[in-house]
Amino acid sequence: MKIEKSKSLFERANNSIPGGVNSPVRAFKAVGGDPLFIKSAKGAHLYDEDGNKYIELINSWGPMILGHANELIEEAVQKSLSNSFSFGAPTKAEVEMAELITQMVPSIEKVRMVNSGTEATMSAVRLARGYTGRNKIIKFEGCYHGHGDSFLIAAGSGVATMGSPDSPGVTQGTANDTLTAPYNNLESVVKLLEQNKDQVAAIILEPVAGNMGCVLPKEGFLEGLRKLCDENGIVLIFDEVMTGFRLAKGGAQEVFNVKPDMTTLGKIIGGGMPVGAYGGKKEIMDFVSPSGPVYQAGTLSGNPIAMAAGLAMLNYLNDHPEVYSQIAKATEDIEKGYQDTLKKLGKPYTINRIGSMISLFFTNKKVTNFEEAKSCDTQLFGKYFRQMLNNGIYLAPSQFETLFISTSITADIVGQIVSANERSLKVV
Repeated sequence: MKIEKSKSLFERANNSIPGGVNSPVRAFKAVGGDPLFIKSAKGAHLYDEDGNKYIELINSWGPMILGHANELIEEAVQKSLSNSFSFGAPTKAEVEMAELITQMVPSIEKVRMVNSGTEATMSAVRLARGYTGRNKIIKFEGCYHGHGDSFLIAAGSGVATMGSPDSPGVTQGTANDTLTAPYNNLESVVKLLEQNKDQVAAIILEPVAGNMGCVLPKEGFLEGLRKLCDENGIVLIFDEVMTGFRLAKGGAQEVFNVKPDMTTLGKIIGGGMPVGAYGGKKEIMDFVSPSGPVYQAGTLSGNPIAMAAGLAMLNYLNDHPEVYSQIAKATEDIEKGYQDTLKKLGKPYTINRIGSMISLFFTNKKVTNFEEAKSCDTQLFGKYFRQMLNNGIYLAPSQFETLFISTSITADIVGQIVSANERSLKVV
């Protein structure tokens, strides 16, 4: 596999871009080697600048449910392009998108468009604070909600503790208002609420974690959080930037039958284009300016090109619910193929999967929270990643990222993935 052009581009990039990349995980630091520079993608395949072809299992971190460069979405974008790229003014497409989201996600009664998942979570937390008149939030270790200051907080020692800044530039004052708890640990949340009575505005979490690898909620965890929020006047926020419209038309909240007060959404509502949204109960959303006092704005919010792409995507998913069983079946077949190989080779492993999200952990223990995920053999994963790349499979370049399967992953491609997995595992 030749990667001379990618190497040259990375050297150039380091002269003008911090670390040579515009998002840290792209740098391949967790798996070794230099990043590949992608030139194009179609269906289930990526093509790098050197002309190498890969089956890819990231799908732009989730939104490409219908595969790359889907004709339906391309057509919608091309049609919209002729009307101009941005207006900074209301459009019909924004209204149609809001109506479609509220139809597909019953807990969302009103929704505000923004430009990214990070912007959505930042805005949702600000709104929860403004609505409740409280300052503190509870987040869970290993749940990633973007790079907003409130979310870059690491848990300290003990079951749950006051946060400390996890990145320079995050103030201790911000950290003091962010409480952290282990994922799937309801008792730690109860303890935090007792220690901070009537001070917590919101509890925010990924209902299925995707940023410590794929980690599912234990039975009763989401239901327990819903009950605690009801009892304490707290806004429950589901960050469904990854799971929204991927696990079901109504997201993870539909799968687990737990309704949050607010939901954040991401790239999938733009068909993969830069976009996000936050929504929820009418009485909460009406606190957003210009209806209410909580300010949030954006010139590019509801961008017409992103709305056109997103409407094409969501309308298709809404009209074709069989997509969800299709991509879940493909993912299940990958899981079975992996299990057969790992058992045959005697490798320690745990596989977490729900629907079309899946993670392979190199450990023989269950992975239900971030501490357990961090105990996996990350060095082995790095070797495995590089071997899979050599065998034509492009995985997420981190043990702590879930994989996403699209409708482009046919039975034949599943077979290629499983075969590449076996060849890779034999040499790591």
